[in-house]
Amino acid sequence: MFTYAITRQPGVNFANGLTQADLGRPSYSLISLQHAAYVDTLKGLGLTVTEMEPLRDYPDAYFIEDPALVTPDVAILTIPGAPSRQGEQNSLAPVLQLYRELVHIQPPGTVDGGDILMAGNEIFVGLSARTNSNGAQQLSEILNKHGYRLTPIAIEGGLHLKSDVNYIGDNTLLLTRGFAQLAEFDRYDKIVLKDEESYAANTLLINGCLITPKGFPDTHKKIEQTGYDVVELDVSEMQKMDGGLTCLSLRF
Repeated sequence: MFTYAITRQPGVNFANGLTQADLGRPSYSLISLQHAAYVDTLKGLGLTVTEMEPLRDYPDAYFIEDPALVTPDVAILTIPGAPSRQGEQNSLAPVLQLYRELVHIQPPGTVDGGDILMAGNEIFVGLSARTNSNGAQQLSEILNKHGYRLTPIAIEGGLHLKSDVNYIGDNTLLLTRGFAQLAEFDRYDKIVLKDEESYAANTLLINGCLITPKGFPDTHKKIEQTGYDVVELDVSEMQKMDGGLTCLSLRF
């Protein structure tokens, strides 16, 4: 169960952030409404939410999951893999040190939180354009001290590991077809998505509720069968910026 979450409001310049999506120009007024609905959903699920102000010099900073990882034992400030995002992590230190021992990834390691998938004491880390092997090794050394086992996953395409696979409890992964055959996931039950609904792999489990992107009916039907409550949220403007539901908060 989660008790706390940290979020950051999108800045007026959020559309200047990094994206490879070709889904049209995003709207600040609309993302503000969508982000507020996301925060309200977290609060409605019992979380105390710390809402941080935008970072003017970092238009991607509302994707607050990438510059940090929070486990039950330790908080890790990462170095994001995109040079334009390096520095976002510094603003999180004063907040996270209120809750956890704080550890820092050191250069030349880079890690994006979107590449880190926690499934109990097993942690998968995507080796992507944003997370390098040095950063993954540092994560492993930190987390092994706290009883976690880290497994690297090579990311051939796509942005982050959690763009394609997420843990939804009960030994079950929600994932795209391309990741369903990986040997690293053999011991898990799997819900495999249709190719045309692959964006919905970025579904978030919070306190017995699955928060899923709006507009993916087959995925909705499949995850309803898990017995969890399901909440759909419109995240169209985040999708235009290569982001999703897990990116928008740090949960612990």
